[in-house]
Amino acid sequence: MSIPFGANIPFVHHLGFTLEKFEGGESELFFAPRAEHHNSFDVTHGGAVMTLLDVVMATAARSVEQNMGVVTIEMKTSFMRPAKVPPGEKLVGRGLLQHRTRSMAFTEGRIYDNEGQLCAMATGTFKYVARREEKSPSTD
Repeated sequence: MSIPFGANIPFVHHLGFTLEKFEGGESELFFAPRAEHHNSFDVTHGGAVMTLLDVVMATAARSVEQNMGVVTIEMKTSFMRPAKVPPGEKLVGRGLLQHRTRSMAFTEGRIYDNEGQLCAMATGTFKYVARREEKSPSTD
């Protein structure tokens, strides 16, 4: 059963990520890539994999203070193998909060295929920010 993200993130909704674990500095997300998420080699596009890593690390950071938001400051990604799963199967993203200060979170994330093989990993730094109660005015 999926857990609400606690924020409206249209791009995450578009990709179909689901949040399965969100507590104690840990998170887990599922992603069932569709054909439109593939690259020319018929594997999950690196940008989609990096987005999954970004979100899994951000949710790990937020899991210890769920009323706060986070913004990505820095992210380093390494790809080990193609992130390919059969149709209908899911990639699993796991995030871990390594260290936290009052305003910053230092995290790591890992993406696994349906056979449990490590496909990609990342480290990331996030800044905690207060959530806005109302939308900011348009700058158009």
